[in-house]
Amino acid sequence: MKITMGCVAQPGTSQNNNTGSWRTGLKPRFLHLRCTACDLCSLACPDGCIYGNGNNTYFADLKFCKGCGICCTVCPVNDIEMVPEEMLLEAAAEGK
Repeated sequence: MKITMGCVAQPGTSQNNNTGSWRTGLKPRFLHLRCTACDLCSLACPDGCIYGNGNNTYFADLKFCKGCGICCTVCPVNDIEMVPEEMLLEAAAEGK
């Protein structure tokens, strides 16, 4: 898709692009300890990249997450924390 000055992209085209390639250096870590499935994190996410279906099932699609931290801020039970991206990579390697 070619984008020119003043162009408006067609709806849904952001899913064709890996927009998470630039980041703040932080990523949300969902602790899955106190989640009440209120869905505030998903509703507040400006990138629309948080998914879940019930208590302790929410996660962020890191292909699109920019690390803004809004999900962490709006979580009423503090079940999301922002961590340096390296910590998530280490946890994934350790199987946590």
